[in-house]
Amino acid sequence: MAILVTGGAGFIGSHVLQLLQQKNIKTVVLDNLSNGSRENVPDGIELIEGDICDWEAVKNVFEHHQFDAVVHLAAQTMVPVSVEKPVLDCQINLEGVLHILECCRMYNVPHILFSSSAAVYGDNLHIPLQETEPLLPTSPYGITKMTTEHYLRVYHELYGMDATVFRFANVYGERQGEKGEGGVVSIFCKLLSQGKGITVFGDGTQTRDFVYAGDIARAIVQALPLQGYHTINVSTGKETSINDLIHSFETTIGHAANVTYTTPRTGDILRSVLSCDTLVQTLQIRADMKLEEGIHKTYQWYVNQWHA
Repeated sequence: MAILVTGGAGFIGSHVLQLLQQKNIKTVVLDNLSNGSRENVPDGIELIEGDICDWEAVKNVFEHHQFDAVVHLAAQTMVPVSVEKPVLDCQINLEGVLHILECCRMYNVPHILFSSSAAVYGDNLHIPLQETEPLLPTSPYGITKMTTEHYLRVYHELYGMDATVFRFANVYGERQGEKGEGGVVSIFCKLLSQGKGITVFGDGTQTRDFVYAGDIARAIVQALPLQGYHTINVSTGKETSINDLIHSFETTIGHAANVTYTTPRTGDILRSVLSCDTLVQTLQIRADMKLEEGIHKTYQWYVNQWHA
């Protein structure tokens, strides 16, 4: 089996590459290194520096390799960037994915696996959110993810391509946010590992579904043999408040964190958790990393980076 991982030098991609290498699956990475790092690509895995928005570059990769599946992680991932620059967001997240899809079709790659997001659900409080909930994204980023899901469904129906859509909850883990803001966990890691205080928008009772990147990687690799069209939340199915998250950090650092509570941000979702029933039923796995253990692993990585 041979796999192409777009965006493989990035945060989630680096965890996927580790697992693919452990399983001795031949892997090629296509990444423009705008948010990824060469250091995230293990020795023995081919890294091709190129942009998914460059049609000729993408086609060249497929012309010179034969793939059994494409794991498509390359994307513009920041919601605020999509709000400020919706055209750029569209170019990367829609034109880019169409280049990949067309090459899969032209070069007979049977399966594409796509990193979607909980952002497709929008402000839906019918939690835990099932994959069958209506999609009503509230940002251009969410719109491009939702639209790509439809493209994958249509490519499956028109061309018989197997397609697996993963809707990730709030992903955290080592190597997040190296070249960008990242999520709340990476922000807290950076600040606390430097002895600084942290700021919480609101009273800290807002909840998220924090899923470890290693569990994301397990789901992706487990799904490689899937046939047909599937939509799968990758989540713990558990609500964790920001205050509970801070408590996990305090357990790791061994003392109370210096926390400042400030005005809630406009548009922030109060509660967010995704059902993991389909993940368990379809792939027979759970996202089982305990939050305190995952936070400890992630924090230690940041400490090592800061003191390196």
